[in-house]
Amino acid sequence: MDNIISKLRNLDAYPKINEDFYSRTLSGGVITLASSVVMLLLFISELRLYLHAVTETKLVVDTSRGETLRINFDVTFPALPCSLLSLDAMDISGEQHLDVKHDIIKKRLDSHGNAIEARPDGIGAPKLEKPLQKHGGRLEHNETYCGSCYGAESADDDCCNSCEDVREAYRKKGWAVSNPDLIDQCKREGFLQRIKDEDGEGCNIYGFLEVNKVAGNFHFAPGKSFQQSNVHVHDVLAFQKDSFNISHKINRLAFGEYFPGVVNPLDSVQWMQETPSATYQYFIKVVPTVYKDVSGNTIQSNQFSVTEHVRTAEVGRLQSLPAVFFFYDLSPIKVTFTEEHVSFLHFLTNVCAIVGGVFTVSGILDSFIYHGQKVIKKKMELGKFS
Repeated sequence: MDNIISKLRNLDAYPKINEDFYSRTLSGGVITLASSVVMLLLFISELRLYLHAVTETKLVVDTSRGETLRINFDVTFPALPCSLLSLDAMDISGEQHLDVKHDIIKKRLDSHGNAIEARPDGIGAPKLEKPLQKHGGRLEHNETYCGSCYGAESADDDCCNSCEDVREAYRKKGWAVSNPDLIDQCKREGFLQRIKDEDGEGCNIYGFLEVNKVAGNFHFAPGKSFQQSNVHVHDVLAFQKDSFNISHKINRLAFGEYFPGVVNPLDSVQWMQETPSATYQYFIKVVPTVYKDVSGNTIQSNQFSVTEHVRTAEVGRLQSLPAVFFFYDLSPIKVTFTEEHVSFLHFLTNVCAIVGGVFTVSGILDSFIYHGQKVIKKKMELGKFS
């Protein structure tokens, strides 16, 4: 037993020195205090990294197929009434969503930007008790109303019972409604009067679009849109206005869900129109993004970058559509953010490195100062005797 203990004693890598041989100095005390403070600060920094999750970033090729893309938006037009404003979306696959109304909310704003209480659709002048029947006569007793579509019927039994029905039928035919007062339904509902009543108002439109995950665009513009000779056209004749102010503020625009650290570069961006007519365009590059937190929850979202361009009407050039366009394209590269905690062994290794490294460096510094002082003191003593 004594032999084993003796062998273990011989393996001691830390031989002890009798305290009688210790020499304590002022410089050593200062270095010890400074090194202790440095050790403490580095330890606190390492402890914070250990307690908080770190995010690892990876780039992979996006191989997803057949998915949809959700576009969340909140845009304010301070000088464009809600009755004029429409939203269209289309993509390179040929799919179109014209005059989108579902999942969209419009809020009327006064000239000071304050919200006005929303009114239901079909507001305007009271409806006549005996509106015009499809054949041109007045509605008789117990007769079901079936309004005329004014030549835009796709079948003989089609009915247009409201101004919106007539405009929709015209849109499908690729026609424009030039004078709403000539249409009985629009005249009854006070279509032009409603537009005059909302003159000087603004509109806050917000909601979301669910589109195919391919390149495309969506835009806000006055008038109802339709296709004419394979050209996308907006019917603005019905509003009887020469120019439209598309000044706007993007309160929020996001492609997908929010995740920690995401920055949407168009949030709170504002543009004011200074010319009678203009078209504003945003060209957006969407980067698919996956965020995984420490709990294993996964968020499928997107980041994007953007460039802007404004096109104003010039003399001798065909006037462009007054609208705000958002053209988006998708990157083939997907970014993956993964939250991870530093392992305890990694934390322990770093703490040991901090303690050992600071202790070694401070020991070298103390030794250098101690021996330097001895050499200087010795030279000074030799100088006195010479």
